[in-house]
Order: sequence, then C-alpha cells, then structure tokens
Amino acid sequence: MAMTRTLVVCRHAKSAWPDDVEDFERPLTERGERDAPEAGRWLAERVPDIGFALCSPAKRARRTWQLISGVTGKVETRHDKRLYGATAGELIAVLNDVPEEAATAVLVGHNPGLEDLVAVLTGVPHQLATTELAVLTGTGSWSQVEPGWATLQDSAKPRG
Repeated sequence: MAMTRTLVVCRHAKSAWPDDVEDFERPLTERGERDAPEAGRWLAERVPDIGFALCSPAKRARRTWQLISGVTGKVETRHDKRLYGATAGELIAVLNDVPEEAATAVLVGHNPGLEDLVAVLTGVPHQLATTELAVLTGTGSWSQVEPGWATLQDSAKPRG
C-alpha cells in the first residue's frame, strides 16, 4: 500500500510595505508577529510529526516559519530560492525533491503561487489569507506529486 503524505501549505504572515525596502526584504507587521505563533499552536495540535519544511528565503516567509517552528519544534528546513514568486508548476517541482523519509512536509511561501498550487493539487479553488494553513494529503512518494494528487483535509486562519 502506498504511503500517505501530508503537505501543509502556509502563506507567510501579514507583512509590512515600508518605503525603500525591496519586496524580498519586507518584514512582518505586528499582526504577523502575533499570528505566526498561533499558526504554530494550531499545527502542533493537529499536524504532529512534521518531518521537513520548505521555506521561501524572503524575509517575511523566513520569519513566519521561525515563529511557527518555535512552537512546533525545529525540523530540517530548506530555504529554496525557487519558492519566491513560484508558479504552481514550479512549486510542484520543488515538492518532488522533498526527502522520501518525510511523511509530513510544510511549504511556506507566497501567493498567488500557493493558492494556485492548492487548486492544482486538489482540483478545488482555495483562497489563502496571510498566515492561512491548508492541510493536504496524497499517496505515494513526493516525486509523484502532480496535478490532482491531493485532497484538502483541513484549513485554518490562526489569529493572535
């Protein structure tokens, strides 16, 4: 029987738009700093045993994951530049490289790519607000992730 995989898709927390700061370097707002740990608490209760994390290297995504993993516990994390500004197809290519020993992985990144990814993987449109989590499941290896691979199991918009 094929192994069931869990993929948690997480949009970064609410970020600021300071003048003279490049998009890649945008920080979280106070609300984002409050919401990300709440996302961590939600994940710790509902999605235990996270085995691997993929995170955009953009400042707001890195900080979001830092705050979430501060609650859930540290896991092997790869900051992958391909996640910044990625399309659904590009995100699938990154997911295909998740280590096979990880039954559960978290992907922290940006819209519109993440919303598109959830729609492509599940066949159902799903909006992702800042700090929103979408929990998907599929079977087989990570290298088999493709359109239609997953089912949306749960979602939440944790707020601090």
